[in-house]
Amino acid sequence: QVQLVESGGGLGQAGGSLRLSCTASGSIGSIIAMGWYRQAPGKERELVGIITTEGRTNYADSAKGRFTISRDGTKNTVYLQMNTLKPDDTAVYYCNARAILGAIMNYWGKGTLVTVSP
Repeated sequence: QVQLVESGGGLGQAGGSLRLSCTASGSIGSIIAMGWYRQAPGKERELVGIITTEGRTNYADSAKGRFTISRDGTKNTVYLQMNTLKPDDTAVYYCNARAILGAIMNYWGKGTLVTVSP
């Protein structure tokens, strides 16, 4: 099992920045990638970006050039630095961990709300 705790959400302004953090605990050694997804009101959950344990990243088109995912292996923490925020970035942001525990398993945090004002 992997447990994830997000922090750092809140209110931001258009053009501003916010940073989210996600700390993993439990079966840390089984994790192969961590990432961020978001779900806006009335919309489906969508990928923001992921980072593998080797440090390779992949971003959704909406995040490219504005958002950066990084990881601190010593703290079992992944960060999402969000710059040049837009009102369309308003959503609940969920941390995800993909782990191999017999099979590929996906674990989710409870989510943190990001609201961007115009």
